Amino acid sequence: MVRASAEANKRANKQTKLLDLLRRPAGATIATLVEVSGWQQHSVRGFLAGVVRKRLGLELVSSLEADQRIYRIVAAKQA
Repeated sequence: MVRASAEANKRANKQTKLLDLLRRPAGATIATLVEVSGWQQHSVRGFLAGVVRKRLGLELVSSLEADQRIYRIVAAKQA
């Protein structure tokens, strides 16, 4: 039971770090999110779609800057 709780806390801490990066005005690239989380690229993309957009209902925008896709959270979606 303690191990499951520790794993959940680690996952929550990683998610918090990623959300903080995405909320910055500069945003974050997939490469940055992979480096911070230790997850693979497909896991980071799943986090963006499943957690950020669907579960949390945050508006995630992306832009192409200097040949890199930058992701940012701009605001909560309007229902």
